[in-house]
Amino acid sequence: MIPISLLDLVPVRQGETLASAFHETALTARAAEKAGYRRYWVAEHHGMEGIAGGAASVVLAHIGNATSTIRIGAGGIMLPNHTPYVIAEQFGTLAALFPGRVDLGLGRAPGADGRLAYALRKDPRQAAENFPQDVVELRARFAGDPALPFPATQAVGADVEMWILGSSLFGAQLAGMLGLPYAFASHFAPALLDQAAQVYRERFEPSATLDKPHFMAAINVMCGDTDEEAWYLASSNDQSFVSLRSGNPGRLPPPVRGYRDTLDRSGMALLEQMRSVSAIGSPSTVRAGIEDFVARTQADELIVSGSTYDPEAWRRSLAMTMEALR
Repeated sequence: MIPISLLDLVPVRQGETLASAFHETALTARAAEKAGYRRYWVAEHHGMEGIAGGAASVVLAHIGNATSTIRIGAGGIMLPNHTPYVIAEQFGTLAALFPGRVDLGLGRAPGADGRLAYALRKDPRQAAENFPQDVVELRARFAGDPALPFPATQAVGADVEMWILGSSLFGAQLAGMLGLPYAFASHFAPALLDQAAQVYRERFEPSATLDKPHFMAAINVMCGDTDEEAWYLASSNDQSFVSLRSGNPGRLPPPVRGYRDTLDRSGMALLEQMRSVSAIGSPSTVRAGIEDFVARTQADELIVSGSTYDPEAWRRSLAMTMEALR
């Protein structure tokens, strides 16, 4: 079985507080560690009341303290929102607190709409254009490059595993050129998955980090006792996705039986695009779906994504998924 990792958006459920959302995330991280997941990543999003992972490095410290062996990381840090220096300090600090366990996935998107750039005092076009140079600078800061004018002392020599993230061909090319591992966000943007994997492998140049490509693909997963139960549980995430893409994001709602039947044509099209890379159903259905996805992508690693209103049901899904794959 190839390594399986977990992406947690740190959902805030309807009727829940931020504090309880972070508490549930710590419990889920412990469950993922116990089940045998390799990494536990959180993603930087902003301005969404249903997603609590915006201060990713702070959330990772919380998760690190709740666990002991699973790798923890950002999937990802949206680097255009920050300076490489600040991220080097933050993740160098995490690496000192949790040695041998810290990943840093880097994305070029802002993690929110255009208003975020003004809140951060950033020029969005320039920040995105500087992404390759910022990645190179960040790697140099971890290496302790003496040519840099002012050291990020917490970062120098830090054991941080850097990744490039993407949902287009740009990230695939950059990861290949820099010889870094690459993770593709096929759980919500599957259109260029196969092409991105090919471009990354063809453009890959060995580096001090990697001697051969390492490709991770994301897949939506929900496991239940039956296919019907799993689809019912997954309808919480379905509702959130449709609401987000329709411009009405909110907190994670309870599941609804027959939710898909309530959607109009545009809502169904949004959902079908996202659900095209999914393994939802009983343990045997999930196993078959994941095996087919691995055969299709030839991925070196998978990262699963998903959520449902009942956090215990989500943790049970994670455990059942790993048991099915064994």
